[in-house]
Amino acid sequence: MKIAIASDHAGYPLKAVLADDLRAAGHEVQDLGAADAVTSVDYPDFGRACAEKVASGSADFGVVVCGSGIGISIAANRVPGARCALIHDNLGARLARQHNDANMISFGARLTGAETARDALRAFLETPFEGGRHAARRDKLG
Repeated sequence: MKIAIASDHAGYPLKAVLADDLRAAGHEVQDLGAADAVTSVDYPDFGRACAEKVASGSADFGVVVCGSGIGISIAANRVPGARCALIHDNLGARLARQHNDANMISFGARLTGAETARDALRAFLETPFEGGRHAARRDKLG
């Protein structure tokens, strides 16, 4: 799969771990930045850039990380066609895919540990959308 990944400076360390895991699993990773954890950058720019890759079909899924995961997920969800879920655990990741057909996942690096995020990301990528009654609801999201 093609996976776009982006973060702000606060999310950079977790983004780096997740990007390495994705590459090790054989995925094509499009790292859109940030470049480091030191240079202050604005999360909306990175959330939007990642969401645009997903919405355009240039990436199958997107992963975004900021300090809380909130701001970058809001930025991503402003892009039509992006459905970004802020996730804190494996169950949330599975439900985001099963019921909402989320095509992006967001993590808060200050709130979610690396092992939890790794586990949730694996679940997110392995879980199919159930469709059925959930498809009509998803379609109302735009």
